[in-house]
Parts: sequence; C-alpha cells; structure tokens
Amino acid sequence: MFTNIEIKDYDTLNKMLKSLIEDETNRIANLSNASSLLNFFLKDKLVGFYLYEESTNELVLGPFQGLPACVRIENGKGVCGTAFRGNDIFIVDNVNEFPGHIACDANSKSEIVVPLYKDGKGIGVLDIDAPIYDRFTEEDRNGLKAFVDTLINYI
Repeated sequence: MFTNIEIKDYDTLNKMLKSLIEDETNRIANLSNASSLLNFFLKDKLVGFYLYEESTNELVLGPFQGLPACVRIENGKGVCGTAFRGNDIFIVDNVNEFPGHIACDANSKSEIVVPLYKDGKGIGVLDIDAPIYDRFTEEDRNGLKAFVDTLINYI
C-alpha cells in the first residue's frame, strides 16, 4: 500500500491513518498500524506507544517501531510520564537537559511525547525519539496532535 509514496504533509498522513484503521475495532492492531505508518512517514526516529496501566500507575510499552525500548515508565517520571500526568505535549530539544530523563536508547537526542486521552481518561502516550538534537517543530506538534486526535476515535 505504501510502496513509492512520498508523504509531504500531516494532512496526508492523517488521511492515510484513517483509511488504515477506520474499519478495525482492535486497539492493539490500530496502534500497531499507527506506529508503522509514523515509522514510514518520519525520518530519524524511534516511534512507539506506551499504554497506561492503572493497577501499577505505570506506562507500559505498547506497539512500537525501532530498537528495544524501556518496558515500564512510572506515571510522572521522564518525558513520557511527565507529559502523560499533565496531559500536555512535550517537545524536548535536548533530552540530556530534561530533569529525570529516562534513557531507554543511548542514541536519543530529542523527543516529542503526545498524551492519549479519551473522554477525560488517560490511555497512554505517543513517544517519538530522534538521534539528532532539535528534531521536532511546532509543525510536528500540531500534526501529531491531529494524528492522535484521529487515532483516539479508533482505540
């Protein structure tokens, strides 16, 4: 489906996401396809989801694309846990300057985390790491927010 396709904007990405997941009801399948699509779309990154486990108050590794990652992140810890707790998108230009950063991948230099909330309830986060500093922009913030807004309707 994606052979030789060059994606130029987030609107196209979000249309592709919707076409991939709109007829599927399985949350893990939809998160898996979403991470795969982002892996195809974005360059220089590690893409994945962490899902909130209320019984342990942790974010637990979900579908992702890239090298092995941390399995559990305490709510409120690191970039993912802090973004999730505050329901706020975080762009970190230099992860080494973020207090309490959890280094799951030693090559990670910058990161963006987009919380997933549905009907006021936290589901998890979209976590994207890059091996270069200053990788993520306001365009990425807005585009990934729209991506998550589309995705949340199908998980």
